[in-house]
Amino acid sequence: MIQFSTPLIPARLIRRYKRFLADCVLGDGTEVTAHCANPGSMMGLAQPGCKIWLEPNDDPKEKLKYGWRLVDHENGHFTGVDTSVPNRALKHALQNGLVHGLSAYKTVRAEVPYGTNSRADFLLTEPGLPNLWVEVKSVTLSRRAGLAEFPDSVTARGAKHMAELAKVVQEGDRAVLIFLVQRTDCDRVAVAGDIDPAYAAAFSQALDTGVEVLPLSTDISVQGIAVGAPLAFVP
Repeated sequence: MIQFSTPLIPARLIRRYKRFLADCVLGDGTEVTAHCANPGSMMGLAQPGCKIWLEPNDDPKEKLKYGWRLVDHENGHFTGVDTSVPNRALKHALQNGLVHGLSAYKTVRAEVPYGTNSRADFLLTEPGLPNLWVEVKSVTLSRRAGLAEFPDSVTARGAKHMAELAKVVQEGDRAVLIFLVQRTDCDRVAVAGDIDPAYAAAFSQALDTGVEVLPLSTDISVQGIAVGAPLAFVP
């Protein structure tokens, strides 16, 4: 599990703006501005008044003293909104052989250059096995009960990554796209082709080339986030 550095505190969202800022009100009525580490649309996750969890910090180098980490759906389920968390959680799981189907690879390298001015999230290597290139996508959108979808906004970068994964497969390596679902109320994953048709086309072409898809759940609490079991992919 990737534990939060400091205990989270509950708050209510006032508004999210400029993508990376969120005004919030704490339990004692104090209004604060928190950093929102999520460049996506956060569709369905930023309604004013929703319960959220903030991580305070006392780092003098940080302009904002709070970071928005979770949405609390107040029904026992959470969504993680910090897009830096999936890679950290997945790195821990990969290094400890905890990811379904990938435990044979013992060497894990992060942020490895490949393609055209890109960096793969991870490169896994093991003697006797093909190199395995891994891209990780944080999934937080859910428009239907139990179904998580990616992307939640147009992502030209995501389409580019699909083409680059397809290329390494054509060159004889292995490539896996991991949809890491940062919400606890979904059991299946799909591509939101209506939101970004170009990404959906690139995704389909990459799968036809041999790129693998591995949707994974996460276990989320106010203590931390851990990579969980595989989920079903809905074509």
